[in-house]
Amino acid sequence: MKTSELQGAALDWAVAKAEGKKPSIERNLIWTRGKNTPYALFQPSKDWAQGGPIIERENISVWETCNEVDDPQEWMAITSRSTWGEDGERDASFGPTPLIAAMRCYVASKMGEEINIPERVSST
Repeated sequence: MKTSELQGAALDWAVAKAEGKKPSIERNLIWTRGKNTPYALFQPSKDWAQGGPIIERENISVWETCNEVDDPQEWMAITSRSTWGEDGERDASFGPTPLIAAMRCYVASKMGEEINIPERVSST
């Protein structure tokens, strides 16, 4: 699946994998556990308490893109390690919310532009 299209449980699963965690999938929710801790719901694409520290640690910049008045709001994210393409554009990730854009950016920086997602993880 393209990293740029990840959302919901699929995006949270990919972030968990990029973080080196072993995610568990139950009722299309992602659960992870730390050392000596019980399983906890893992939703960094929705929860600033989980996604925010990743953004800070990975030095991800996020800002609203300039769209026409009738276009839906979109956010763009880049890391300090993002490279410049041949077209003069910087590698960036986009999303409908700052957290989704940032988590897509994080996964792309760690795992590439396409990754394998388990079939039982929905992207909605």
